[in-house]
Amino acid sequence: MVTVGLLVRVNARPGKEWEIENFLRDELALIEDEPGMAVWFAVRINCATFGIFDAFEEDAGRRAHLAGKVAAALMERSDELFTRPPTIERVDILATKLPEDAGRSSIA
Repeated sequence: MVTVGLLVRVNARPGKEWEIENFLRDELALIEDEPGMAVWFAVRINCATFGIFDAFEEDAGRRAHLAGKVAAALMERSDELFTRPPTIERVDILATKLPEDAGRSSIA
């Protein structure tokens, strides 16, 4: 059952939009085997704003992710790619509709 998540927003420095797209696509490989992670999305909100939404079975998975490779890479490149540090919000999942093959559909 998915119970918690993270909502992350970043704002691109002018001319860095393609680098951020590629960075986010590349980060998928780093989270493939993270335990407790149910879903991970990298999104483009508008021409200069990007986001990450990920959800976890429990807070321990969320904490591990925040201490993991993706968070470290995001912060390491923050000054280079973003106009300001990433906004990271911890969220509680109220309801989900996940693909059947994910084996999870829940209301928390």
